[in-house]
Amino acid sequence: MLTQVFNKFAILLICCLAIGINCQETLHSSDKFAIEGKVHPPEVVTTEWLTTTRILINAGEHVGFLRQDGSFSISNVAPGSYVVEVANPNYLYEPIRVDVTSKGKLRARKVNYLQSSNVQQLQYPLRFKARAPFKYFQVRETWKVTDFLFNPMVIMMVLPLVCFMFLPKMINTADPETQRDMQQLQMPKYDMPELSELMTSMFTGSKKPSTSRAVKPAKKR
Repeated sequence: MLTQVFNKFAILLICCLAIGINCQETLHSSDKFAIEGKVHPPEVVTTEWLTTTRILINAGEHVGFLRQDGSFSISNVAPGSYVVEVANPNYLYEPIRVDVTSKGKLRARKVNYLQSSNVQQLQYPLRFKARAPFKYFQVRETWKVTDFLFNPMVIMMVLPLVCFMFLPKMINTADPETQRDMQQLQMPKYDMPELSELMTSMFTGSKKPSTSRAVKPAKKR
């Protein structure tokens, strides 16, 4: 008789404990919410793309996976501000910040670390689109003709040559008054010393008076 009463009392106690635990979990889970969204692949959805894509909240505080249609849902998220990002080894996605209030309202906005007060709201549930594929290697530069033509050394050599070839033609085609002005602007010529005399004066130390003089341009009659 006492054994039956003890067994009934033990069963009743276990049931009460189970009900209390369930109530506590229910109250505790009522303060948690879910973040939902969808990731749009750049091309046709493949099994490899689905298996290699992860949804990270605050750099791995919560981790989610994609369904076959690219949607996701991450539950048990407490109220606060979170950065949701898509981690994929082949494509780059722009992260989104999600603000969760204590009443369960969710707001999505762009991530701005420099100006946090600048709020640009986005639609919710979240929508992620691939910006560009990752480039792990830099393409080797190839030789082009423009690289040779726009080289500073080539420009320094070609530009004076072009001026030397086309400037006389431009002067000849000009009017007589312009030609007369150009002739008057010519610099006077000087007699340069001979190379032998210059070398002798350098090695012997003897100085010879310079015979160079300005040659005046002849006057036109």
